[in-house]
Amino acid sequence: MPLNPHPLNKALRLIARCQSQAFLIASGIILILLPIAFNINILSGLLLISFILYFKFSPPAITRDKRHNYLVLIFLFALFIFSTCKLTEYRIPAPYIPVTALAMYVTIFYNDLKLAFTFCVLSSYYAGMIAGSSLYLSIIFSITAMAAAIIVFGLRKRSRILTAGCLSGIIQSLLYWLTYGFGYMESQGIALAAYPPVNFASLASNLYSGILCAVAVSGTLPFLENFLGITTNISLLELSDFNHPLLKKMILEAPGTYHHCLVVGNLAEQAAESIGANPLLARIGSYYHDIGKLAHPEYFMENQCLLSKHIGLTPSMSKMIIMNHVKEGVELAGKYRLKPAIIDFITQHHGNGLVYYFYRKALEEIEEDEKIYEEGFRYPGPRPTSKETAIVLLADSVEAASRVINEPKAPKIEEVVHKVINNKFIDGQLDSCELTLKDLEKIARVFTHILSGIYHGRIKYPEALSV
Repeated sequence: MPLNPHPLNKALRLIARCQSQAFLIASGIILILLPIAFNINILSGLLLISFILYFKFSPPAITRDKRHNYLVLIFLFALFIFSTCKLTEYRIPAPYIPVTALAMYVTIFYNDLKLAFTFCVLSSYYAGMIAGSSLYLSIIFSITAMAAAIIVFGLRKRSRILTAGCLSGIIQSLLYWLTYGFGYMESQGIALAAYPPVNFASLASNLYSGILCAVAVSGTLPFLENFLGITTNISLLELSDFNHPLLKKMILEAPGTYHHCLVVGNLAEQAAESIGANPLLARIGSYYHDIGKLAHPEYFMENQCLLSKHIGLTPSMSKMIIMNHVKEGVELAGKYRLKPAIIDFITQHHGNGLVYYFYRKALEEIEEDEKIYEEGFRYPGPRPTSKETAIVLLADSVEAASRVINEPKAPKIEEVVHKVINNKFIDGQLDSCELTLKDLEKIARVFTHILSGIYHGRIKYPEALSV
């Protein structure tokens, strides 16, 4: 029976949910009211506290690691300190405040556009205070940062980082020229140190700023990925190379497992895309989820050509060999330095599910005084904790079940798909992830469609007539 959370926690979560929907609107209203606010420091603190509450109770689905959460908060806290502590009267020139770079970091690391936009609004406000205490500067920063975030969202090529930097620099130059041309800068009394008059040098400095932000992000991205343990789309694409030693080893030593992983990858990628999860992460995780079978590939059905290696073994021994592929997969992943996000697929793709075949076999061969416990035939877990790992768990089981269908027609495939998903749901394997019933229905439709295409029928050609 689930425990009832403390009423205070309920209240905080309710507040955070409301903030997650209305934070952008509220931030915009606060920015509009800034010119008539009497104390900017208080507003700065309130904005930062609101964002921390939002980020604490509604973190992005891609990660729950505290190290990742600290990253975006450190960015904001640094801007907050610079904007509120007047250590000097000199203001940093606006083109040299790297709001665009920070926006690209957050978008690439978290792959969450809503979070990125929220960060852009808040960081742009602080940057405007640093540069010249102006609402107009904050708006320019916000539009420029959002444009860069949109371009790098779902990043698949490093060249898009440079594209984002160049375009954001052009946009910032254009907005600066328009704002200065209409006299907004002068009407706000913005110091020339914050934004010099319009000329070629000042416009070029905005463009150079965007390019420098792109170069900085490209150069430091690999270091931050390794230091923080974050898996970005770029590092995932590097793992998709079929020349990777683990994938080449699987092709040669466990071809059946390799083909199984490819099919699971296709199923998982399309299913993830249908529910708004990360399709690239689901596909790459599928490629590596069964690498532990490389230790003893001949003991797994997809790699057996003649007699089964389990003949003559007790169910308990067979169970140990089968279940051990998870542990051996983690060891291989560590040896080849796979990302933590990929290791999650290895440890979670069975959850704490039952090795049903050998459990039933053990019950059939049980002695009179012997006891068989179901817990001894379950994987150690953990259960899937993300949408992507849960999808791979389902795809793995569905692909295996589809291979034993006698006549794999669409209605029969659909029946098997729903049966597998229902069994996993009833067994509690989906309790720790964020999949909804609507998501499961979409996933079932995608699985049925793809498997029906794989097992499509062929026209039987007549034999050649003898002349």
